[in-house]
Formats: sequence, C-alpha cells, structure tokens
Amino acid sequence: MIYFTSDLHLGHCTVLKHRPEFGSIDEMNETFISNINETVTARDTLYILGDLTFRIGEDEANDLIRRINGRKILLRGNHDAEYDPGLFERISDYEVLKYNKKVYVLMHYPLVCWDKMRFGAVQLHGHIHSGAGYNDRHHEMGRLQFDVGVDANGYRPVPISVIAAWADSAPWQEYKGREHHLLEEE
Repeated sequence: MIYFTSDLHLGHCTVLKHRPEFGSIDEMNETFISNINETVTARDTLYILGDLTFRIGEDEANDLIRRINGRKILLRGNHDAEYDPGLFERISDYEVLKYNKKVYVLMHYPLVCWDKMRFGAVQLHGHIHSGAGYNDRHHEMGRLQFDVGVDANGYRPVPISVIAAWADSAPWQEYKGREHHLLEEE
C-alpha cells in the first residue's frame, strides 16, 4: 500500500502553540510516530512531502526517522535538514506517480498549476498546515489538489485509495480549451 503524510515537524517546540492538544513535543512526536506505525507496515511505501523534522540535531532527527515504518520517500520541504540518506528509498523535490491510470504530482508546496492538471492529475502537497475543510472545499470546487499534511488529516497518514476515491468523486471536468497559448498559430 502507498501512504502520504507531510508537515510532522518532529522536534519543533514552537509548533505546539498551533497544536494545543499536545502537552509536550515528546507527546506530539510519539503520537505521530505511533499513528504512522499503526497503519504503515515495513512493506508499505510512505511518501513524506516535507517538513519531517524542524530545529533538532541531525542525530536526533535520524533516531526519530528510524522508528517510522515503511519504505520512506522524502520530498524535501522548507524545514528539512540533512538526514541520513540511507533512511530513505530516495530524496527528491518533485515526483510524478502513476497509480491505477491516474497521475499524482507530488511536491511539498501547493502549486497553482501542475503537470497533466487539465487531464485530471491530482496534486498532493503539504506546507500550509490546513484544517480538514481545505480538502473538502477543493473537492466541492473540483480542484484536484489534496493536502496530505498531518494537520489536515487527523494526524495520520493518508492511503492512496482514500485520495483516489476523493479525486474520482470530485466534480472535475476535462479541460476542453486550446492546447497552450504559446503553441497557437498567429
């Protein structure tokens, strides 16, 4: 199975003011790691779309990452440090994933437009720490853009099957306009 998450900010004390349900950074770290490990097995793939840790040392960050289940793929965010690359299948900034005939564009940041957008590609991102309503609003508008961040998803990873069902039920319409304004003949 494939899962997605983002914006855990493990070790980041200041983020607690935006997550008042946690009494300490250790409680937040343990909750997030436990939530992942309850769902993601060692054989599953976990895409982490950035901001895995923040403001902690490399050794402490690597120790926390080692405890997370799954074959981890990191798409760097604006707060990611230098991690032990051996903890990840790969580290990149941008990826395109094809799954069950659908295209998913992965990046830490939300984009205004993305590859194959006009053909129904879904952009997965983090960065904005939105609440649950963000994905609902995008669904209602037919905007195939999904925040996989922990703040938008009950502090849990999101399976690709949930995102696929979300996208398939959105009122999206294939783009019927011109190919691209730069390709038009004068």
